[in-house]
Amino acid sequence: MRYENKTVVITGAGGVLCSAFARSIAAQGGRVALIDINENAISDVASEISSQGGVAKYYKASVLDKNELIIAHEKILADFGKCDILINGAGGNNPRATTNNEYYQQGDEERDDIKTFFNLDKEDFGFVFDLNIMGTLIPTQVFSCDMVKGGGCIINISSMNAFTPLTKIPAYSSAKAAVSNFTKWLSVHFANTGIRVNAIAPGFFVTKQNKALLFNEDGTPTKRTEKILNATPMNRFGKPEELFGALDFLCDENMSAFVTGVVIPVDGGFSAYSGV
Repeated sequence: MRYENKTVVITGAGGVLCSAFARSIAAQGGRVALIDINENAISDVASEISSQGGVAKYYKASVLDKNELIIAHEKILADFGKCDILINGAGGNNPRATTNNEYYQQGDEERDDIKTFFNLDKEDFGFVFDLNIMGTLIPTQVFSCDMVKGGGCIINISSMNAFTPLTKIPAYSSAKAAVSNFTKWLSVHFANTGIRVNAIAPGFFVTKQNKALLFNEDGTPTKRTEKILNATPMNRFGKPEELFGALDFLCDENMSAFVTGVVIPVDGGFSAYSGV
């Protein structure tokens, strides 16, 4: 019962990975507060956890709206008490900030029939960037107030993009690099409060957001999937439960009391492989 008597706030809790986090934490005794803009998704997760004897409630809020998060925070305080662990899981990419081609093609600067680097829209790029980095900053501002006098734990969800940017997704790659850097900055800023700040950088996992990039409509793998698996020594995608070990380690103050400011890759060897 690693999380017994702990209130764990999870943003992006309606997604594949963070909903899995919520189920695992609840199964280990945690009181789970689910935050997401998709109310139906977090309602289903909360109901599932409750039906299995766990403790969970959901709170609809955008991680980009501080007022909505403040209201959610007040409700969580009333329902569960102060936040002990914050998992900043909200984020993701958007096709509007994705280029069609991996490499520059002659004439790209004049085309408007496909998405190129030159016609990436500032608002679209900014949406993805803000969703990931501001969507980490703002919840941390709201919920870390509970921790500054008694300590706590903040886990940010970065990505392997933060180490080596992937082709086609410049906004997402840039934003996740910012999340990793911000994690280290926060760890120093809060070092004398007892708050530990770390991040997990998942490799390639199949989620709702990337499924269309990874598989064709008939279920066969895309060329991008073939490239990903060829660059992953374990030659497969990760499973959500394979992130639990890193999560539990970083959240457990007994096992990781002297660990702060780190970004742990969970990537099947992707970051270790040079390609030859």
